[in-house]
Amino acid sequence: MFQTASVAGTGSAFSTSSASSSDITRTVKTELDKDDFLKLLITQLTHQDPLNPMEDKEFIAQMAQFSSLEQLTNLNAGLESMTNFAMTNAVNYIGRTVTFYNSDGEELSYKVTSVTFNQGEVTLHYDGGSVPLENVIGVA
Repeated sequence: MFQTASVAGTGSAFSTSSASSSDITRTVKTELDKDDFLKLLITQLTHQDPLNPMEDKEFIAQMAQFSSLEQLTNLNAGLESMTNFAMTNAVNYIGRTVTFYNSDGEELSYKVTSVTFNQGEVTLHYDGGSVPLENVIGVA
């Protein structure tokens, strides 16, 4: 239980109020994003010792880390977009003949009957087998 006290005027009048722990909610994040990193940096700059400020090198290093984090976030979003595009586009292979090399190095051509998506991997299926989309060398 949390209690707060305030002094009213110059006398000794006290006013107390209490809030139970159920009134306070807190969410825990498992990953930090670029907004969290920027908030940390601003908080650090706000509360730094004015007699011993952050070194320029430290500030530049933290800004470089922030920039890297932002670029990695954007790259990840781009890769997810490309994966979704490849999955959506793979449906267009159904009914078409694809050419690929099998494990023996033979060039084979089969008509695609279905497509499956598993953890970002696209697999084309034909009568009697399947081939990963990245192994396809031609489409007719």
